[in-house]
Amino acid sequence: MKLWHDLLAVQASAHPEAPGFSDSLGTRWTYGELSKATDELSQVMTGAGVRPGDRVMVLAENCCAVVASLMAASQCGAVAVPVNARMSISEVDRILDHASPAMVLISTQVEGTAQAHATRLGAKEISGSFGVMHMTCPYPSSGDAPAGVAVLLYTTGTTGDPKGVMLTHKNLLFGGKTSAELRDMVPGDVIYGVLPMTHVFGLASVMTAALYAGAEVWLEARFSAAKLYDALRRGVTRLAAVPQMHALVMQFAKEQGLDRLDSPVLQYVSSGAAPLDPDWKRRAEGFYGVALQNGYGMTEATAGVCATKTSTPGDPDISVGPPLPGVELRIDESVAGGGDGIGEVQLRGDNVMLGYYRNPEETAKVLDAEGWLSSGDLGRLDGQGFLHIEGRSKELIIHGGFNVFPPEVEAALNAHPQVVQSAVVGRRGKGDEEVLAFVQFAKGDRPEVADLLRFVREQLVGYKCPAQIVLTKALPAAPTGKILKHKLLEQFSQQLR
Repeated sequence: MKLWHDLLAVQASAHPEAPGFSDSLGTRWTYGELSKATDELSQVMTGAGVRPGDRVMVLAENCCAVVASLMAASQCGAVAVPVNARMSISEVDRILDHASPAMVLISTQVEGTAQAHATRLGAKEISGSFGVMHMTCPYPSSGDAPAGVAVLLYTTGTTGDPKGVMLTHKNLLFGGKTSAELRDMVPGDVIYGVLPMTHVFGLASVMTAALYAGAEVWLEARFSAAKLYDALRRGVTRLAAVPQMHALVMQFAKEQGLDRLDSPVLQYVSSGAAPLDPDWKRRAEGFYGVALQNGYGMTEATAGVCATKTSTPGDPDISVGPPLPGVELRIDESVAGGGDGIGEVQLRGDNVMLGYYRNPEETAKVLDAEGWLSSGDLGRLDGQGFLHIEGRSKELIIHGGFNVFPPEVEAALNAHPQVVQSAVVGRRGKGDEEVLAFVQFAKGDRPEVADLLRFVREQLVGYKCPAQIVLTKALPAAPTGKILKHKLLEQFSQQLR
């Protein structure tokens, strides 16, 4: 297999009647039906003038039609640009202008935001075996994408000039294979697909991995703790999620008076896209009844870099495990390390992006001539060669001349029984940085700030303790559930002193 859509061709040929993808609209496709829908949509694309190297924006939320759209773009030799329909007009327009797609496909049947984008862009309705979508062709064909590129992904929180990560067919095939094999995915498995396919975690580690393994995916457009809980009880066998999803589904169960899932079929649960702390790990394993595997990845590395596979329930280790097969790793201690073997995580392998689209200057900042990608994350390797993530180099807080790593402070806060999740950031003061904490509390269970401060001070040295704790019922989050730290200071500005 050399191309991304070859994964679908293999499954449709070998197992055409096997269940493939289903969604919240009631669509249920076998692999054969997905292949048929993909073929028809591919014909629509070529008929509208899409040529190899063109960009095709897929403005969407998770549904079966999006899978067909992505596969159809690959079949045409075009470059898919998955964009979440919940993005604002200005965010979508920045990506639209940068990617200059020959076609925009919009999954308007899922919810109103996508329909609003379709209306303002003047898109027309199309329908077929792929369902109902809207289509517009805003730019002429200009196949200037580098050879081999399959997807452009624009990273969460992009401001100013957008950066489109160029992932190749080789990247995606590598990511799908390693993710499927890591999780021991096989035909008959049921994967819960709430991680957005417009994000690398959902695109590579869920959708592409399922295509590689021939597994079934239950797609969900929006995260809901209640829906996730119901799906786990109905037959999900493998769950990949971010820590915040685990925290919220456990809180939902607690509100129902339950402390365990008791699923007879759930075999694998993993966490990624954000730091994991020991208390969450212990609580999650007690809830799911299986070990919680941890992982680390990034958009520029096709999601996967490291992952655990042998973690057992109760194991206190919260490393992200060893590098995945075929991935090389090194630590550059010259970058904001502060000793103790801590430095910037750098990697190379078949998972590393080709570069940033139309942005050689930014590409040169993170990718060297030997293929080493600078992640911007701080970490250390232990004696087993397992990676421990200490935080983002840009999020490192310097307080009183000492390094404060936000995940350590967050772990201390999250251990409190009234805390659902937390986020810690630094704020520049007079020659120093303050440690600020934002804490989401459980429904009807608001803690006292003074009690939280005492609780944290029992666990951390003084310079790591927050100067202020802001309590809230909800924290700003991306579609993946990942907390958007860059929005905290602005969103809670009225509560900060």
